[in-house]
Amino acid sequence: MREVLIIAGEASGDLHASGLATALKRVRPDLTLAGVGGARMEAAGVTLLERSDRMAVMGFVEVIRQVPRHYALLSSLKRRLRSGQVALLVVIDYPGFNMKLAAAAAAAGVPVLYYITPQVWAWGAGRLAELARIVTRAATILPFEESLLRSHGINATFVGHPLLDRIDEMPDRAEARRVLGLGENDNVLALFPGSRAQEIERHLDAFVRTAQILERARPGLRVVVSAAPTVTIDPSRCPYPRVPSASFTVFRAADAALCKSGTTTLEAAVAGCPLAVAYKTSPWTYAIARRVVKIPHIGLVNVVAGREVAREFVQHAVVPERIAETLAPLLTPGDPGRTSMLDELAEVRSRLGTPGAAERVAAIASELAA
Repeated sequence: MREVLIIAGEASGDLHASGLATALKRVRPDLTLAGVGGARMEAAGVTLLERSDRMAVMGFVEVIRQVPRHYALLSSLKRRLRSGQVALLVVIDYPGFNMKLAAAAAAAGVPVLYYITPQVWAWGAGRLAELARIVTRAATILPFEESLLRSHGINATFVGHPLLDRIDEMPDRAEARRVLGLGENDNVLALFPGSRAQEIERHLDAFVRTAQILERARPGLRVVVSAAPTVTIDPSRCPYPRVPSASFTVFRAADAALCKSGTTTLEAAVAGCPLAVAYKTSPWTYAIARRVVKIPHIGLVNVVAGREVAREFVQHAVVPERIAETLAPLLTPGDPGRTSMLDELAEVRSRLGTPGAAERVAAIASELAA
């Protein structure tokens, strides 16, 4: 049997790859699936050659520490691509590694499908020419990416955002609160400090401090923390209940949320939860990012909107007192700022396309693997 090789380098990629794997098995049961990913891909029937939780890091400087491991894995996967058994390489996000692997696949005559393409609109625009050279098809998940990539000779298709495929998993507000042990009339703040150990280390104390400030100003405020399965949160640093692997449930139960930047902010939009965005990284990584990032916003909810829908606090601006001031009106039912943000989040949600991204990508993969 011919093989589809699927590479997801971190937790979000594992989630989206698992949906693709499930859909691909339905339309092409003749193909075997192998790759790099996590528990979700494995549960979807993908034979794991390496686990993504051993690879995922964030930041320019932090990546250097993973170079030996990445080099060894890259060499192994290149040999697999040259073996003749791989019908298609599907790479998901994680451009530092996946661009190198895609180039090796192109050199070996293996078609390449890039699902969740590099954020060249934010930084790395020089990669567009390389993408055109090495990628057979691109499946984009943000609405403006298709035309950008096509204008540089890349055969790109907007497939919609895979988060929309999880809408059916979302409980309503009453059910979410029942599951989390919250009262119907409780005022609820959710914290989303991150899915990587570095993010927890840099965000947790400031996020907890923000919640404590709001607790003093709003007696009876309930605080819950969304805990990714990829991290451990020390209870001595976080006095609030931690909810594992249930981000949509937490968003649906909350009146407002404090989120790290990235896909989490789009989850808030899909769930209809007002939010503020905060993010810190290492001083060196931040210094480099300031020079190479070409867009004014870091939260994807703001990138998709094309304006600041959710207030952003970055690096030295991550000051709990200031963040608490922003969150206070969002926690207040009927506040004009909260009402306005809910309308703007609905607009962002509408721009993400329609459910069915996994099936659309599986159809493209099936065609390429014929």
